[in-house]
Amino acid sequence: MALNSKQLMELAVDAVEDKKAMDVVVLDLQGISLIADYFVICHGNSDTQVQAISTEIRKRAHEAGMSVRGTEGFNSARWVLNDLGDVIVHVFHRDEREYYNLEKLWSDAKVVELA
Repeated sequence: MALNSKQLMELAVDAVEDKKAMDVVVLDLQGISLIADYFVICHGNSDTQVQAISTEIRKRAHEAGMSVRGTEGFNSARWVLNDLGDVIVHVFHRDEREYYNLEKLWSDAKVVELA
């Protein structure tokens, strides 16, 4: 059974939290962008942690029967983008997150309250 975008977002949030991602923020882009329904944004404190978070996202998506449409930036581990279709997960190295400041760039989006 395919996951809807909210379930896929929750799967991604669980995956990043399991790898101890820092400052997890989810932006609801529905009605704002055709790119995706949700952005999940987080960061890791080292290249190794950034790669581990990204690997866990892909692993969980595959286990759920979802295809990962693409992963960019994995080798450099400064900003890894995981495209899950309706959900895009941005995993930053802590040094890069503040510089790119996606939360400000997409300030029209609602921030999803995480449990």
